[in-house]
Amino acid sequence: MVKKKTWKEFRETGLLWWINMVLHTFGWAIVIDINDDGEVISAYPARVKFRGFAPEINDEGYIKVGNYIKDNAGELAKEAED
Repeated sequence: MVKKKTWKEFRETGLLWWINMVLHTFGWAIVIDINDDGEVISAYPARVKFRGFAPEINDEGYIKVGNYIKDNAGELAKEAED
C-alpha cells in the first residue's frame, strides 16, 4: 500500500524535523524550498555543515512527533501486523 502525501503534511507531523535530526549526524539534510504562498516548490537532499537545531525548534519537533505517534499508534501497529 502506498498513499501519496504532501510535503506540508509531512512537515506538520514533525517527521521532516526528525529525519533531518538523524541526517545531520552525517552532514546531510532534506531541504524544502517554500514560496511566499507556503507551497513547496522543490525538495532535495543537501550536504550541510550544521548539526542539530535550536532548543525551541527541538521542543516543537518533539511535541509534533509525540502527537503524531499518539494519534496514529493504533493504525501504525495494525499496519505492522498486516
